[in-house]
This record gives sequence, structure tokens and C-alpha cells, in this order.
Amino acid sequence: MDNNKNLVRMETDFAGRKLILETGRLAKQANGSVLVQYGGTVVLVTAGVSKERREGIDFFPLVVDFVEKMYAAGKIPGGFFKREARPSTTATLSARLIDRPIRPLFPEGFRNEVQVIATVLSYDKENSPDILGMIGASVALSISEIPFHGPIAGVNIGLVNDEFIVNPTIEQLEKSRLELSVAGKENAIMMVEAGAKEISEDKMLHALEIAHNEIKKIVKFENEFIAKAGKEKKEFEYDVTDENILKDISKLATNQLKEAMNFPSKQNRQQEVNKIQEEILTQYSEKFSPEEFEEKKSMISSAFDKLYKKLVRSQILKEHRRIDGRGLDDIRPITCEIDILPFAHGSALFTRGETQSLGVVTLGTSSDEKVIDELDEEYKKRFFLHYNFPPFSVGEVKFLRGPGRRELGHGYLAERALSVVIPQDEEKFPYTIRIVSDILESNGSSSMASVCSGTLALMAAGVPISRPVAGVANGLILENDEHIILTDIIGTEDHYGDMDFKVTGTEKGITALQMDIKVEGITKEVMAEALEKAKNARFFILNKIKETIDKPRKEISDIAPKIEVLKVKTEKIGDIIGPQGKIIKGIIEETGVTIDIEDNGLIQIASSDKDAIEKAKQKILSIIEEPETGKIYLGTVKNIREFGAFVEFLPRQEGLVHISQMEDKRTKNVEDVVKVGDKVKVKVISIDRDGKVQLSMKDANEKSFRRYDTHSKFRKY
Repeated sequence: MDNNKNLVRMETDFAGRKLILETGRLAKQANGSVLVQYGGTVVLVTAGVSKERREGIDFFPLVVDFVEKMYAAGKIPGGFFKREARPSTTATLSARLIDRPIRPLFPEGFRNEVQVIATVLSYDKENSPDILGMIGASVALSISEIPFHGPIAGVNIGLVNDEFIVNPTIEQLEKSRLELSVAGKENAIMMVEAGAKEISEDKMLHALEIAHNEIKKIVKFENEFIAKAGKEKKEFEYDVTDENILKDISKLATNQLKEAMNFPSKQNRQQEVNKIQEEILTQYSEKFSPEEFEEKKSMISSAFDKLYKKLVRSQILKEHRRIDGRGLDDIRPITCEIDILPFAHGSALFTRGETQSLGVVTLGTSSDEKVIDELDEEYKKRFFLHYNFPPFSVGEVKFLRGPGRRELGHGYLAERALSVVIPQDEEKFPYTIRIVSDILESNGSSSMASVCSGTLALMAAGVPISRPVAGVANGLILENDEHIILTDIIGTEDHYGDMDFKVTGTEKGITALQMDIKVEGITKEVMAEALEKAKNARFFILNKIKETIDKPRKEISDIAPKIEVLKVKTEKIGDIIGPQGKIIKGIIEETGVTIDIEDNGLIQIASSDKDAIEKAKQKILSIIEEPETGKIYLGTVKNIREFGAFVEFLPRQEGLVHISQMEDKRTKNVEDVVKVGDKVKVKVISIDRDGKVQLSMKDANEKSFRRYDTHSKFRKY
């Protein structure tokens, strides 16, 4: 029996490397399965669909999982069980990256569960697996029986030495001013995710254009593969709204909804809309039998939602009027406050309309750095941001759980936006920086509010950021050939609109960008308009921030730990630590400071007590001090010989005082002058090539010298 009789394998050259697609050998029982290889990175992507649709839901149940096998990078997982556990943050973000461009491409009303699993089988630490997962998801869905309006493709774009690079390696990305991921179809862009070092809108647009041109090449290759390996699409049952019910509800609720839509407050507006919906449901419950009503209830709710969506969009398109009364480019009222919390190192409250973020900065030492142990080599992060979205922020009651995909994604976007302005020189600013954004109220753009509260809190904490950063979320209403870009969207405009376009940056340029759409792509012209409007809004918000605090405070908070940084030769690290850590432990116990020593010789001494830091610093300096010819030291006699005495004048550094260098007169017996344990002044008179040091006691005192004996008394000779 030939297990590989249905094997289809194709390859193409793309950006200087082989891109390989294969199906029919692995995971053959999945509805769709494809192996994607690029360089030495290999990802297996499977697509599965449930046989029955889920009843009673009004959303498409798609799940995308991204699985990192540690063996892919030749690593054994940490922890007690030594096996892969919950997905890493990077894996979760990669899953979101795949989910976002494929989700809009399933038929409306499709309610069968679909699961896409991307498993990293091999990772060469050069080619990123997330883009391969995206390409694999597109192909796996396209060759399966699952209805999918693809294919799509994705690429990464870097910017090194002012030149754009397609699918840069990990090493190239470290030097890049841009880290851009783009997904799209042959005729339009579907998704954008970017971090940038203050690049212009024109340069970003150019990068997107390059990305889309490259996407077209991959889509063409995918289509050739799908033509060879694709299965016939299966017929599925879709949720379709009864047109008669839709017309009936339109007559009953249109006028009421138009009035409710213009309530400026989110809560009042939603309460009124909910009230109208309940009245509609009550009327239908009286019209139908209990069994028939239960069967049609979700359809009635769906029809009501469609009507509301139509009215919201129509008012914007035809009247250029938004449901909260703003003009198309109006930004909601902004309030910026700092020093909200008396015992935090830095705190700020940013309120924009009905969205509010409490940003709090905490400064720590290098021991507080976040250790990242994933497929790449283990590394540490000095700056990180955590985003929290409690249920009370939207007036709900739910269990408090750990951060989900949404929280991780929003936090990562805000962290990326601010990381560009964080001080990079560890010697000048040695602190580990953590920002927490707690969303206290939400009506759209909470991730952008997190960027603004984070900026304010950083400056209030005295972190010397290069420039303030602000962010805004814009939206899109697209009907046929007509479109309208909305500035600073609220939750309803995000929910019923066609795009969520978030842009952050400084006065110099863009630092992060994220775009999600619900239609099958947007054009370059729409993208250019959205970028320009986002730029204008960003500058407006930056001015509001500067009215509160225009630059970082000169000093960090009094309650933050103070850190002194020393840089020593690496060969001196052992001297400072001492045998079994004895010396460094002694300094810590004596002074009460915290000391962190890096392998590169960077030493951080931290304490809230400046005097304790100085004391510890001097002790370390005395250990690493090099002997200097002509310099006078106070030393301890360690050993006596007939020809002289050995004196420890620096920690673990001894020199010889020859008998001829003890007194101005001839010395007959060394022990007549010094004893073991005596404290004596010595002068370095020479250091030979082997590092041996010659000392003089007589040159240390011109007229006389003092001997300090072990009984703490001075004797004069």
C-alpha cells in the first residue's frame, strides 16, 4: 500500500529562499493539511470543521491555535514536567496574526466550528514561523471542503540602512527600523501589524505597497498548488435572516432606534436600544407559539441587530453624523492627569470620552527583568507593559481570570508603541521598567488610551523617554464605491464598521500600527487617507499630553530604588564575588543593598539609601582597584621574611616591602619594625612585567611613619 499516493509537493523561490508546500503525507485525516517550509523553518497547518453547526449563536466559531514544539529549536522545555504547557505570549500573538486576516473570508451565517492548528516542527532561528502559519492556514482551508474565500498570503518587511527587505531574518530584524507583517489577497490588503522606529507615513505606505506586491506572488503560487490538491467544497447550512421578519422589524423599530441612536452616553444609548429589542421580542412571543418563538428567537435578535447596524452606517454615510453627535474627524474630550497614586513610582489617568486608562510605572533592578524562554534563545526584557480589562469597565459582571488573547494582543501593541522611546543605555538608566494599564472604563480604543496613559506615567516617573507617544484608532464605513474614514472610533463604530485602524507615534513618526478589517481588503488610497487622518489626530493628542507634562521629570520618584552602575573588567568579576560568593554576600549583608552583576562586567547597586549605595560602591572599587605607581596606600602586614614584609595594600593584592625600604636608616631586623597584622602606609615604587609589586614604607612618610598595631593603638617611631 502506498501511503503517499496523494502526495502533492511544489516549491518556488521567494526572497532568496525556497518556499515549499506539501500535502498528502502528514495529518491526512484532517479536512485540510499542508506542510510549509521556508529555509529551515517548517510548520504543519491543519484545518478541521465540525459536522454539525452550533445552534443558538450569532458569531462564527473559529479557533486558531499556534503550537510551539520546543524540539523545533533543539530545546527541552523548562519546568518540573519538562513538556510544553500553555501557549507562550509569542504563540498567542502568532495565533491572532493568523486569525485576523482569515476570519472575514468565511461566508456570512456559517456556524460550523472551524479549528486551524499551526504546529512549528522545525525552527532555524532565521525565518519566522508565524508568516508560514498564515500561508499554511490559507492553503489548508482552500484545499479542504470548508467554505473559504481565499487564498491569502503574508510577508514580513524590514528596513535596514534605508532599504526595504522582504522576509528579513531574525538577525536583520535586530538592525531594522521597521518590523511589518502584512496579510492580503491578490487585490487588497487584509491585515497589518507593525512596530517602527519613528518612520514617516509615506515610508510606511511604500512598505505596504512592497508587501502587497510580494503577497501577489505567493497567492499565485498558492493557487497553482490548490488547483492540484484541492477538494470539492461541501454544502453547508447557513444562518439566514428571514427577510419578512427583517421587514417587519424595520417597520416596528426604525423610528425608535433612530431616536435612541443619538443618545450621547453609551450606557443610556445601549439601555434604550436594549429596551426596544425587549419590546420587539415580547411582541413576537405573543405572535408565535412558545415552541415557534424559541426557534425563531435568535433570528429575531439577528434581524434587529442588522437593522441597527444598517441605521448606524446609513447615518454616517448619508448624513456624515455619528451616533454620539461628533463630526467625522472630531476627537472625544480628553483629560490627562498625573500623580494619581501617592505611592507609585509614576502614575497617570488618561480619559478620552468614555474610555479611561490608569497607567502605572514601577521601576526595578536588573533582577526584575522578564526572562523569555521560547523557541529563540533565552533573553531578558527590561521594559514590558501589561494590559488589564476588568468586566466593570464595560458595566458587566464576569469571573476574573488571567489575561486572554485580547489582553495579550492589546498589551503587546501598547508595549511596542512605547518601546521605541524607552532609554536603551543601561549604564545611563539601569532600571527595569514595568507599565500596567488598567482599563477603568471602555468605549473603544482602550489600547490607544494605554499608550497615552503609559507616556504620561513614564514622564511622571522621571523615565528619560526621548519623546511622548500618542495613539488613535480610526474606522471605516464602506458601501460599494463609497467610503468614509472615522477618527477616534467608539465601540459601536468598531463593532458595526469595516475597519479598526490603530496608529501610534511621536512627532517624528510612527512607532506602531495595527489594522483589522471585516471586508475582503482595502485599497492603497483608503490606507493613505487613514494614515493621514491618524497623523492629524496623533498630533492633537500629543499637544493635550504636553499641556499636562511636556517632558520627563529630572529625578525619579523618591520611593523608587536608587541604582548606581559600575562597569568593571570581566576578569575582576571573580574577585568581587569571591570564593562561593563570600565577598559579595559580605558587602550585601554589611550595607543592605542589592547587587546584580552581569557577565559583561556591568554592576548595579540598588537601595533606597544613597549612603548605603556609596559604601557598597567604595568597597567594590577597592576590590577592583589596580595598583598605581607612586600612590600611597594603607595596608596590612600579611607575612614576614628576613628580607622584608609582604603587605596587602589592596584586597587580594600584596606587595613586598624590602628591608631596605622600611626606614630611613639601616634596618637590621624586620620584626623590630613590623609584625603580622600591623596596619602600615606604603607607597608603590614599581610594578614588574609579571605584576609583582615593590613597596616602600620610608617613602610613604617623609619624616616618619606610624604603625597601627592589632590593639588599635598608634605607635610613633
